[in-house]
Amino acid sequence: MPVKNDREYRSMTMAPVEGQDFRVHGYATTFDDPYVLYEDREIILREIVDHNALMNADMSDVIMQVNHEGRVFARNSNDTLSLLPDAHGLGVDAYLGGTDLGRGVFQDIAGGYMTKMSWAFTVAADEWKSEQAPDGRQLETRTIKAVKKIYDVSVVSIPANDATEISARNLADGVIERVKAERLEALEMRKRKMLLEDWLK
Repeated sequence: MPVKNDREYRSMTMAPVEGQDFRVHGYATTFDDPYVLYEDREIILREIVDHNALMNADMSDVIMQVNHEGRVFARNSNDTLSLLPDAHGLGVDAYLGGTDLGRGVFQDIAGGYMTKMSWAFTVAADEWKSEQAPDGRQLETRTIKAVKKIYDVSVVSIPANDATEISARNLADGVIERVKAERLEALEMRKRKMLLEDWLK
Protein backbone atom coordinates (compact mmCIF):
# COMPACT_ATOMS: atom_id res chain seq x y z
CA MET A 1 0.00 0.00 0.00
CA PRO A 2 1.67 3.29 -1.02
CA VAL A 3 2.09 6.23 1.31
CA LYS A 4 0.41 9.20 -0.30
CA ASN A 5 1.87 12.65 0.12
CA ASP A 6 2.96 13.15 3.73
CA ARG A 7 0.33 10.99 5.39
CA GLU A 8 1.48 8.78 8.23
CA TYR A 9 -0.13 5.58 9.50
CA ARG A 10 -0.17 4.05 12.99
CA SER A 11 -1.90 0.95 14.36
CA MET A 12 -4.06 0.50 17.47
CA THR A 13 -6.79 -1.91 18.59
CA MET A 14 -10.56 -2.04 18.01
CA ALA A 15 -13.34 -4.17 19.51
CA PRO A 16 -17.17 -4.45 19.50
CA VAL A 17 -19.11 -2.35 22.00
CA GLU A 18 -20.87 -4.71 24.41
CA GLY A 19 -24.66 -4.67 24.23
CA GLN A 20 -24.80 -2.50 21.10
CA ASP A 21 -25.31 -4.07 17.69
CA PHE A 22 -22.79 -3.23 14.99
CA ARG A 23 -20.88 -0.70 17.09
CA VAL A 24 -17.12 -0.85 17.52
CA HIS A 25 -14.77 1.21 19.64
CA GLY A 26 -11.03 1.70 19.76
CA TYR A 27 -8.29 4.27 20.16
CA ALA A 28 -6.55 5.72 17.13
CA THR A 29 -3.73 6.90 19.40
CA THR A 30 -2.89 7.40 23.03
CA PHE A 31 -1.54 10.67 24.42
CA ASP A 32 1.80 11.19 26.17
CA ASP A 33 2.53 7.48 25.84
CA PRO A 34 5.90 6.70 24.17
CA TYR A 35 5.98 3.84 21.68
CA VAL A 36 8.79 2.47 19.55
CA LEU A 37 8.25 3.18 15.88
CA TYR A 38 11.49 1.67 14.58
CA GLU A 39 14.72 0.22 15.91
CA ASP A 40 17.89 -1.44 14.70
CA ARG A 41 21.33 -2.17 16.17
CA GLU A 42 22.26 1.50 16.35
CA ILE A 43 19.08 3.55 16.66
CA ILE A 44 15.76 3.49 18.50
CA LEU A 45 13.09 5.75 17.02
CA ARG A 46 10.39 6.52 19.55
CA GLU A 47 7.26 8.61 19.15
CA ILE A 48 4.90 10.43 21.49
CA VAL A 49 1.61 12.13 20.62
CA ASP A 50 1.21 15.19 22.84
CA HIS A 51 -2.11 15.50 24.68
CA ASN A 52 -2.71 18.84 22.93
CA ALA A 53 -1.81 17.58 19.45
CA LEU A 54 -5.41 17.39 18.23
CA MET A 55 -6.62 20.77 19.51
CA ASN A 56 -6.58 22.35 16.03
CA ALA A 57 -6.64 19.21 13.90
CA ASP A 58 -9.02 19.07 10.94
CA MET A 59 -11.43 16.22 11.71
CA SER A 60 -14.22 17.56 9.52
CA ASP A 61 -14.83 14.54 7.29
CA VAL A 62 -13.04 11.45 8.53
CA ILE A 63 -14.00 8.10 7.01
CA MET A 64 -13.69 4.47 8.09
CA GLN A 65 -12.43 1.86 5.62
CA VAL A 66 -10.72 -1.51 5.60
CA ASN A 67 -6.95 -1.28 5.07
CA HIS A 68 -7.27 2.40 4.06
CA GLU A 69 -8.95 1.60 0.76
CA GLY A 70 -12.19 0.58 -0.93
CA ARG A 71 -15.67 1.07 0.46
CA VAL A 72 -16.52 3.58 3.20
CA PHE A 73 -18.28 1.89 6.13
CA ALA A 74 -18.73 4.91 8.40
CA ARG A 75 -17.97 8.62 8.41
CA ASN A 76 -18.44 11.46 10.82
CA SER A 77 -20.34 13.64 8.35
CA ASN A 78 -23.34 11.25 8.53
CA ASP A 79 -22.98 10.54 12.27
CA THR A 80 -21.92 6.90 11.89
CA LEU A 81 -18.39 7.70 13.07
CA SER A 82 -17.37 9.69 16.14
CA LEU A 83 -13.90 10.83 17.12
CA LEU A 84 -13.78 11.29 20.87
CA PRO A 85 -10.58 12.75 22.35
CA ASP A 86 -10.27 12.11 26.08
CA ALA A 87 -7.51 11.96 28.69
CA HIS A 88 -6.32 8.61 27.34
CA GLY A 89 -6.21 9.40 23.63
CA LEU A 90 -8.31 9.70 20.50
CA GLY A 91 -11.27 7.39 20.92
CA VAL A 92 -13.05 6.11 17.82
CA ASP A 93 -16.67 4.94 17.90
CA ALA A 94 -18.26 3.61 14.72
CA TYR A 95 -21.59 2.13 13.68
CA LEU A 96 -21.09 -0.50 10.97
CA GLY A 97 -24.70 -1.60 10.50
CA GLY A 98 -25.55 0.74 7.63
CA THR A 99 -24.51 -1.64 4.84
CA ASP A 100 -24.32 -5.39 4.32
CA LEU A 101 -20.57 -5.16 3.86
CA GLY A 102 -20.26 -3.04 7.01
CA ARG A 103 -22.11 -5.67 8.99
CA GLY A 104 -19.70 -8.22 7.58
CA VAL A 105 -16.77 -6.13 8.81
CA PHE A 106 -18.39 -5.99 12.24
CA GLN A 107 -18.64 -9.79 12.26
CA ASP A 108 -14.95 -10.00 11.35
CA ILE A 109 -14.13 -7.75 14.32
CA ALA A 110 -16.49 -9.57 16.69
CA GLY A 111 -15.04 -12.92 15.62
CA GLY A 112 -11.49 -11.79 16.29
CA TYR A 113 -10.42 -11.98 12.65
CA MET A 114 -9.69 -8.27 12.53
CA THR A 115 -8.80 -6.62 15.83
CA LYS A 116 -6.52 -3.79 14.77
CA MET A 117 -7.15 -0.34 13.42
CA SER A 118 -4.94 2.27 11.84
CA TRP A 119 -5.33 5.99 11.29
CA ALA A 120 -4.00 8.19 8.52
CA PHE A 121 -2.93 11.73 9.42
CA THR A 122 -0.57 14.57 8.62
CA VAL A 123 1.63 16.37 11.13
CA ALA A 124 1.63 20.15 11.53
CA ALA A 125 4.38 20.42 14.15
CA ASP A 126 6.78 18.09 15.91
CA GLU A 127 9.87 18.20 18.11
CA TRP A 128 12.91 15.91 18.31
CA LYS A 129 15.12 14.92 21.24
CA SER A 130 18.36 12.95 20.90
CA GLU A 131 19.92 11.02 23.76
CA GLN A 132 21.67 7.77 24.53
CA ALA A 133 19.56 4.76 25.51
CA PRO A 134 20.66 2.60 28.49
CA ASP A 135 21.93 -0.05 26.05
CA GLY A 136 24.18 2.49 24.31
CA ARG A 137 22.09 2.97 21.18
CA GLN A 138 21.07 6.38 19.89
CA LEU A 139 17.55 7.17 21.16
CA GLU A 140 15.62 9.60 18.98
CA THR A 141 12.27 10.72 20.38
CA ARG A 142 9.78 12.49 18.17
CA THR A 143 6.93 14.31 19.91
CA ILE A 144 4.00 15.16 17.67
CA LYS A 145 2.88 18.55 18.96
CA ALA A 146 0.14 19.25 16.42
CA VAL A 147 -1.76 17.09 13.92
CA LYS A 148 -2.84 18.96 10.80
CA LYS A 149 -5.55 16.62 9.49
CA ILE A 150 -6.99 13.16 10.14
CA TYR A 151 -8.05 11.43 6.92
CA ASP A 152 -9.34 8.04 7.93
CA VAL A 153 -9.47 5.37 10.60
CA SER A 154 -9.36 1.87 9.16
CA VAL A 155 -9.83 -1.66 10.31
CA VAL A 156 -6.67 -3.48 9.22
CA SER A 157 -6.16 -7.17 8.60
CA ILE A 158 -2.44 -7.13 9.42
CA PRO A 159 -1.32 -4.93 12.37
CA ALA A 160 2.06 -4.07 10.84
CA ASN A 161 0.57 -3.20 7.45
CA ASP A 162 2.76 -2.06 4.57
CA ALA A 163 1.75 1.56 4.94
CA THR A 164 2.80 1.62 8.59
CA GLU A 165 6.11 -0.05 7.83
CA ILE A 166 6.87 2.25 4.90
CA SER A 167 5.94 5.36 6.83
CA ALA A 168 8.04 4.30 9.82
CA ARG A 169 10.95 3.32 7.60
CA ASN A 170 10.85 6.60 5.67
CA LEU A 171 10.80 8.52 8.92
CA ALA A 172 13.63 6.38 10.31
CA ASP A 173 15.73 6.85 7.18
CA GLY A 174 15.65 10.61 7.67
CA VAL A 175 16.70 10.23 11.30
CA ILE A 176 19.42 7.72 10.44
CA GLU A 177 20.91 10.06 7.83
CA ARG A 178 20.87 12.94 10.32
CA VAL A 179 22.53 10.86 13.04
CA LYS A 180 25.19 9.62 10.60
CA ALA A 181 25.90 13.20 9.53
CA GLU A 182 26.20 14.31 13.17
CA ARG A 183 28.59 11.44 13.93
CA LEU A 184 30.74 12.22 10.90
CA GLU A 185 30.86 15.88 11.91
CA ALA A 186 31.86 14.95 15.47
CA LEU A 187 34.57 12.62 14.13
CA GLU A 188 35.89 15.34 11.83
CA MET A 189 36.00 17.82 14.73
CA ARG A 190 37.97 15.33 16.85
CA LYS A 191 40.46 14.84 14.00
CA ARG A 192 40.90 18.59 13.62
CA LYS A 193 41.40 18.98 17.37
CA MET A 194 44.04 16.24 17.41
CA LEU A 195 45.86 17.84 14.45
CA LEU A 196 45.79 21.21 16.17
CA GLU A 197 47.11 19.73 19.42
CA ASP A 198 49.91 17.97 17.51
CA TRP A 199 50.78 21.22 15.68
CA LEU A 200 50.92 23.19 18.97
CA LYS A 201 53.36 20.71 20.58
